[in-house]
Amino acid sequence: MKGITEALRSGSQLAEDYICKADAARSLYEYDIRWENGLHARAEWLKQSEHTRVDRHELAAYLRLYNKRVNDHDKVHASITRLVEEDAIVVTGGQQSGLFTGPLFVIYKAASVVAAAREAEQQLKRPVIPVFWIAGEDHDWDEVNHTFLPDSQGDIHKIKLQGHFTGRDSVSHVEVKWEQWKTALEQVELLLPDTIHKPGLMKMITEIHHSSTNLSDAFARMISTLFAGTGLVLMDAADPELRKLEKPVFERLIRENDSLRSAYLQGASLVEQAGYAMPAEVAEDGANLFYIHEGTRLLLTIKDNLYQDRKGLVSFTEGRLLQELADHPERFSNNVLTRPLMQDSLLPVAAVILGHGEIAYWGLTRAAFRSFGLQMPILLPRLSFTILDEVQHKHMKQYGLSFQDVQHRLDEKKAQWLAQQETFQVDEQFTQIREQFITLYRPLLDQVAEVHPGLNRIGEANLAKMNEQIQYLERQTRKAIEDKHQVSIRHWNGIQNTLFPMGKPQERVHNALFYLNRYGTDWIEELIKASAEFQGQHKVIPM
Repeated sequence: MKGITEALRSGSQLAEDYICKADAARSLYEYDIRWENGLHARAEWLKQSEHTRVDRHELAAYLRLYNKRVNDHDKVHASITRLVEEDAIVVTGGQQSGLFTGPLFVIYKAASVVAAAREAEQQLKRPVIPVFWIAGEDHDWDEVNHTFLPDSQGDIHKIKLQGHFTGRDSVSHVEVKWEQWKTALEQVELLLPDTIHKPGLMKMITEIHHSSTNLSDAFARMISTLFAGTGLVLMDAADPELRKLEKPVFERLIRENDSLRSAYLQGASLVEQAGYAMPAEVAEDGANLFYIHEGTRLLLTIKDNLYQDRKGLVSFTEGRLLQELADHPERFSNNVLTRPLMQDSLLPVAAVILGHGEIAYWGLTRAAFRSFGLQMPILLPRLSFTILDEVQHKHMKQYGLSFQDVQHRLDEKKAQWLAQQETFQVDEQFTQIREQFITLYRPLLDQVAEVHPGLNRIGEANLAKMNEQIQYLERQTRKAIEDKHQVSIRHWNGIQNTLFPMGKPQERVHNALFYLNRYGTDWIEELIKASAEFQGQHKVIPM
């Protein structure tokens, strides 16, 4: 599967500069993007720092139990067995759970983890295990309870879990009932066109969601099914059993909170000095930890030597908070700044797969890693694709459109094309008639104003109404031309909805079910096999 490299807009200048190896960004990270240069050094550092991480036998025992429940495949269990080997290391990445896996880029991120692990193992000649985090501790339910699918005409439809969740508990702890899954599944079945893959796909996702009581479990089982043959190991950051393993790390995060807070503030200062916008909030009083209180995930701050949330619902001395940790580790979770430290305290991470936004906020953490006795791992941008089906590819050629045309100037190109289809030039004709009308009408207004001053006001109002009527006729003329070319307009809209639906890159909107229904599952493995380079490039894949 070959792709064509195309530039794709990004919202983070810091991430772009990291990928382009700019000096200002380079100083904020431990390694640069040319990971083959740092891979052996990172592996050696992991060997020397084994004592800084959770015992890998205990970690493997937990992973066996969790994956037995949601990711029960022989190659997965073989990966976990290999993780116990003392020279085994990890390539990891993660994502919050989403409905039916959420946008396409989630699949690309998991594929990136597998592809990078294979590449690293080939280079190092040692076990490299792919591990995918499910950020089930995140609490933004409205961000993950929906997904988007196109219908047979290419129009985008939002599929959303019915029911309103008003709390702020971790997504992994929000119960989803079968009736909610069923309603969403029925929408999927209506939207997906009939193909040879559809019956098996609907059976698969129905069985998965029938056996899942929360979004994180359903997400895990979906990823498990799609990556069954790759040995991809899964873990849920909100799993209470994992929290038990993480207790010593949380204890350090609490006891060393002052130095960590200073390190994050130092990181923020360095980002600003380098000339970049702040990628994440770094509060001077932030403890960079969450505490779950009565089903609500509260961000803790430190004031007057007390750990408390901003609403005043909880308040702990350091000693009391440590006791809470000892008794109830499941009540604690990381924020975006301490999650990288937790990850590297659990896993021997050679490299981590990140999106552009994540690369940016990791730029805040280098000093914190060092303060915690750790070292920031190699950061690799996730693989990025646009899938271009044969029909839209043909239409782009028909209308002479490039990928960059579709990304940046499709409306302009469409207007130009429409104008070329008509001998009647709308802009020219209506501009001319407006100018001629003004030329004829303005002297008349001047004359009637001399008859009576009040007639000038009536004349101006009359002129405005006539202009409105001309504008109305112009709009109706344009609409008639579009109606005349409605088949071609559908082509243009189809190109838009395929490549940049809702004005966003395809991978950030479309759900994988559309492509699984059309192409089956083999294309995922093809993407993995074709993806040996991690240089932050975006590729358009003709299918």
